[in-house]
Amino acid sequence: MIELADLIEQLRRELTTAVSAGADEELRFELGPVELEAAVVVERAATAGAKVRFWVLDAGGEARAGTSATHRITLTLDPRIRSTGGRPWVSGDTEDGER
Repeated sequence: MIELADLIEQLRRELTTAVSAGADEELRFELGPVELEAAVVVERAATAGAKVRFWVLDAGGEARAGTSATHRITLTLDPRIRSTGGRPWVSGDTEDGER
């Protein structure tokens, strides 16, 4: 199992790689909303002040015994470039007439 935050970070790296890899391509795709569905284990430690953690199950993974429950969640992420607030292109620079 991996933490949900780690899964999202890996997705961010993969999308960044795809944007960079398409820099010189003629065919371009605008990166739109990304829908991510995962089976997660919600776990809360028994200690005072403990945080709730979300663990993403891999294929065939099972929930751990104790104070955990398995849930299905869907996240819709809308990637934006920090400096412009715009959506990135899975390609190179913006052409005339493009946003």
